[in-house]
Amino acid sequence: MLVVHDYRFARRERPTALVIGNFDGVHRGHREILRSAVAQARTHELDAVLITFEPHPTRVLAPDRASPLLTPIDRKLELLAAAGIECCVVQTFDRAFSMLGPREFARYVLLGLRAADVFIGANFRFGKDRAGDGPLLESLGQELGFRAHVVPAVLQGDEVISSSRVRRALADGDLPLVEAMLGRRFDFDGLVVQGDRRGRQIGFPTANLDTGVEALPRDGVYAVRVFNRRNGPADVLAMDGVMNIGVRPTFRAGRSVEVHILDRDEELYGATLRVECIARVRDEMRFDGVEALRAQIQADVVRARTVLAEVAP
Repeated sequence: MLVVHDYRFARRERPTALVIGNFDGVHRGHREILRSAVAQARTHELDAVLITFEPHPTRVLAPDRASPLLTPIDRKLELLAAAGIECCVVQTFDRAFSMLGPREFARYVLLGLRAADVFIGANFRFGKDRAGDGPLLESLGQELGFRAHVVPAVLQGDEVISSSRVRRALADGDLPLVEAMLGRRFDFDGLVVQGDRRGRQIGFPTANLDTGVEALPRDGVYAVRVFNRRNGPADVLAMDGVMNIGVRPTFRAGRSVEVHILDRDEELYGATLRVECIARVRDEMRFDGVEALRAQIQADVVRARTVLAEVAP
């Protein structure tokens, strides 16, 4: 997938099926929009193009209300490429860009990207003061010569799937609901950094992760699958593991994300690991001493092995 960092530099030789949105999480609702656009592109020999915004507009316009991101830009681009998008425009969102009214946005951005068809979600808003919506996009399309498609929301249960709903489920530690809404397991990447080596001292060496990721599951212990990305995305050998997210209250050692990889003990410092969250095992707890903690970790490992044995890679 071609990535361009300003719509003015994304000159297209063919007309486009253009998708607009933030797509944090690239959940099932987002993927329905992507599926519709890619299908239109293939049917009518258009380029499947998407424009997203970096940073998220809320970070610029209302930073005090900004939510933690589910997918950093690199992971989002991976997921968009896997959905069939051929070119992604990562548009810098700043105060100047936010001043474009809906008509200016359509005239300069959409026509600049040679949009023949434009796809948005039902709740998407565009232009200054979020004044543009689906009906206005359809009206602008009739005026400017593109077809507007407002893709209905997707439900999980009786509620609409949204990035904010995924965040709430993740914060609750409800991984089955998160997976159902994402249409995939929640994952994140982390760089293995030097820790205090306390896990090794009690018999369970851990990889201490600097995640750089904002949205993580609720504090606790999880059964996980781990992929070593030291050699890039092509390294897909899965390793089973147990992860702890939290403040390590037994030792009052501060917040960390640590993964104990089962049946392996290798040097991982400097590697980037992708962690797939499979199941929540328990809440984080404080123990009276090292022996009680060691016994609980042994029980966690047994529980994680059982869960992971029942889950396909």
